[in-house]
Amino acid sequence: MINSEATSFLGRTLRRRSFLRVAGATAASSALVLAGCGEDPAPAPTPDTTTLGFKQDDTGVLNFAYLLEQLEAAFYQKVVEAFPADFTAADKAAFLDLRDHEVIHREFLKFALSTNAYDAGLTTPLAFNFTAFTLTTRAGVYAAARTLEDVGVGAYNGLARRIANPQYLQLLAKLASVEARHAAFVRDQAEPNSFAASDVIADSGSLAGLDTVKTPAEVATLIASLLPVVLITDGLMLL
Repeated sequence: MINSEATSFLGRTLRRRSFLRVAGATAASSALVLAGCGEDPAPAPTPDTTTLGFKQDDTGVLNFAYLLEQLEAAFYQKVVEAFPADFTAADKAAFLDLRDHEVIHREFLKFALSTNAYDAGLTTPLAFNFTAFTLTTRAGVYAAARTLEDVGVGAYNGLARRIANPQYLQLLAKLASVEARHAAFVRDQAEPNSFAASDVIADSGSLAGLDTVKTPAEVATLIASLLPVVLITDGLMLL
């Protein structure tokens, strides 16, 4: 059960800022109100290790998703702390909403994992490296956001088959739905009418018309340069 105070706080947060006004998306996922989050989007802690592995079970899958949400929340927080000079007022409002959504996703998964979170009880912050991106221009920021959102959507598509608990699957599907809206929005801003381009939507075969699917190993490779640790995804690949 989620305490009423946390739910009330999220209600106030989502009323104050509405991504729907900016992106034209449909109603936000109900998964977003299942756990509270603070206004301070400080990065979550990480183990003092050079490698990070994931258990071969639902906890491992959720922890992998949790890491991805930490990464996205940290990215959007970095952008809103220093908006590019050519960002419009609408851009700023959109990225504040995107940041808030990713913080909610991150805190939801942290709440769901509780003491099973891979970083539970640790205090060393996870220092993501975004130097590969150009964050001083509108075009650079939207290109970076497109990359991260595309990876996130593909990752959720690849994690779905690895979840055993149907309730967890439903919750991850709701998170993935919101991530897909994020991806569609930032892609269209980076390049008009590219929200369903062939690089993210299969145009032939049995999956024609559907989002691309990325395995945990593929995701780990794509985000390797952004992380201070090496991801070991062998356990997830066996699920």
